[in-house]
Amino acid sequence: MALHLTNTLGGTLEELAPLEPGHVRIYSCGPTVYGPPHIGNFRAFLLGDLLRRYLEWSGLHVTWVMNITDVDDRIIRDLQAAGGTLAELTGPNAAEFLANLELLRIGPPTIVRATDHIPEMAGLIKRLLDAGHAYRTDDGSIFFDISTWPAYGVLAKLDPAAAQQTERVAADDYGKDDVRDFALWKGPKPGEPSWDTEIGPGRPGWHIECSAMSMKQLGESFDIHTGGVDLIFPHHENEIAQSEAATGKKFVSVWLHNAHLQLGGAKMARRVGNIAKPAEVYADGWTPSELRYALLATHYRAPLEWGDETLDHARAAIERLSTCVAALDAYADERADDDSLPSALAAARDAFKATMDDDLNVSGALGAVFELVRDLNRRVDARSLSTADARRAAAALRDLDSVLGVIQLPDALPDGAQALLEQRVAARANREWAKSDELRDALAALGVTVEDTRDGQRWRVTGKPSDG
Repeated sequence: MALHLTNTLGGTLEELAPLEPGHVRIYSCGPTVYGPPHIGNFRAFLLGDLLRRYLEWSGLHVTWVMNITDVDDRIIRDLQAAGGTLAELTGPNAAEFLANLELLRIGPPTIVRATDHIPEMAGLIKRLLDAGHAYRTDDGSIFFDISTWPAYGVLAKLDPAAAQQTERVAADDYGKDDVRDFALWKGPKPGEPSWDTEIGPGRPGWHIECSAMSMKQLGESFDIHTGGVDLIFPHHENEIAQSEAATGKKFVSVWLHNAHLQLGGAKMARRVGNIAKPAEVYADGWTPSELRYALLATHYRAPLEWGDETLDHARAAIERLSTCVAALDAYADERADDDSLPSALAAARDAFKATMDDDLNVSGALGAVFELVRDLNRRVDARSLSTADARRAAAALRDLDSVLGVIQLPDALPDGAQALLEQRVAARANREWAKSDELRDALAALGVTVEDTRDGQRWRVTGKPSDG
């Protein structure tokens, strides 16, 4: 089975067919850096990363581009209030965003900035003017003429008759279903950044930025565009109209949109005031791996309610997976190979692929991973694996995690702890319960906490040796 994705353009599940065989080109809407990104933003960025990882795992070449919007109405508003330069305002927020990409093991994608693509934006607007799809106003601004584009509304499923209106909206962002001509270029105003271009002085509107940047990096037509559901209208609808009106070509084959992250039942957003930043999550004692898992583990099209319970589940899942890998890495038994292991590993991989091929069904994929973890823990406890088997099993889990990116190996064991862990596994296999308890106490004295579960022995380094 090949990868099938739910295309917002049409709303159906479609098989991915790259325009260039073997090469998938993806554009993801990145942050507008008038403030530090919050974790709701990172759910969208992780969708792009999961998609990129899975496509590469499937043997495809991927070019993934993400933008940083470093000029728009909100940035101009804050710049006028704070003073200074555009770079001074946006630079720290952009740097924080890039640092969090690294912490969350996202990509990195090719990062492009709006202010580095002003000539491309002006050139695209000129094409729209020349084709009769745009017009100038007395203040030097340029608007897209929706009445010239009958297909307007196809992504957001708007009433085509409403697109015949001739009112204008100068704001970059506006209300759902408010169909009016939108600003491509904004004439110069005192106190605002301005660029001299072939279409005159001024600054770009928000919507033209992504069209120009994606075309410059990926071509006039490409495979996949991702973003949050809040971007469907007006931003992505406007991208389609201005891009296809300028080129006469289909802009994007597949549009993917993730549902909102919610806090207290409402969309997490700055304007609502219910945001949480990654740094705040880390300050509360959670790790980047746990944040990544929590944001990934629910299907991208399903809303995700945020809270400590979400992170608790992520912590337990990562510990379970990471502990299994660590146990396999440390396992040693020079016995004959387990003949049933290769088929078990292959079946897990097939189950993982089948669920991911179904619209990136990550919850099903995680189910396949943890079913394999259960099986491997049983084999470790039964001492049925050879050393080579254990290495193959660990490699299989790491292979699946190359898509998920969540394994967090525990701290290094203190000297002597590994031998005690192996002795305890053997003692439990021989039903020597008293010896097992003695070995647990010896490990606790070294700062290693051991827990027995139905999936086998799990351990973690606490760093706090017992005095008893």
